[in-house]
Amino acid sequence: MRSTPGHGDVLSYYDFGRTTVQCLGHDPRFSYCAYVPESYDEHGSQTYGLMVVVHGTMRDNAACRDAFIDLAERHQLIVLAPLFPGGITGPRELSSYKRLRGPLGGAGAGSPCYDLILLKMIDELAAVYRIDAERFCLFGFSGGGHFAHRFLYAHPERLRAVSIGAPGIVTLLDEDVDYVAGVRNFEAVFGRPLDIAAMRRVAVQTVVGAEDTATWEITITPDNPWWQPAFDGHGATRIDRVLALRASLEARGIAVTHDMVPGTGHRQEPLLPVVKTFLSNRLAQGDAPDTGGGAGATTATEKK
Repeated sequence: MRSTPGHGDVLSYYDFGRTTVQCLGHDPRFSYCAYVPESYDEHGSQTYGLMVVVHGTMRDNAACRDAFIDLAERHQLIVLAPLFPGGITGPRELSSYKRLRGPLGGAGAGSPCYDLILLKMIDELAAVYRIDAERFCLFGFSGGGHFAHRFLYAHPERLRAVSIGAPGIVTLLDEDVDYVAGVRNFEAVFGRPLDIAAMRRVAVQTVVGAEDTATWEITITPDNPWWQPAFDGHGATRIDRVLALRASLEARGIAVTHDMVPGTGHRQEPLLPVVKTFLSNRLAQGDAPDTGGGAGATTATEKK
């Protein structure tokens, strides 16, 4: 039963369903909202799964949350939608969260460790709700797709499944190239080595629109602060780069379900049905190892 304001309960009316926005106690520059299923009873005993949805460059985190309400109700998940505001590392800067750590591993001036910020949000949410927060599902589209695949590298032991939607720039498992194009200096940046064995235990999806061919936003030239020569080999379009990412993962024995959705460009909404099918299948397995197709698996939505 839901609480009502003014009754002195731990949770208020605004902590159920589409919740209000909360700043992160650990660092109030960041905030989050959530969706809590209709069935949640603060005096009950049921433990809920966790779904994290990371916004793109537009920072529409509440809309990202709302897009997964149906999945949350179907599988009894609490949805967490973080907000990483623009301008954190400099005036009108929009992309630092996408790389998780700054060039100096988060030690650069004003550069947070965005992966750890997310984990602090999860800790804060788990202190309020009954959540199985040790392993969760993660989805991100565009800028959120940047975040999602790099989080897989940094914290695979925390993930049950990850859906990587149309990132514009990808980090390949290339030991000959430094981060962010590759992972040669990964341990120096993140303070921990890559755990490929743990990554193989995560259900991984790559997803992109079959018409997602625009390059105006993702072309990397030598005057771009992200530029590294290795990016020249990742392809020109988001499709090219998603396929390069898929191939890089599969080359290390990490199974990937790949979906290329016909008739759509760089838009999140048309990709959501295949994302939700992928996540539903994983959630239905519980904690069983992923057996969905193995490396190289594709689905019927892939356009040949």
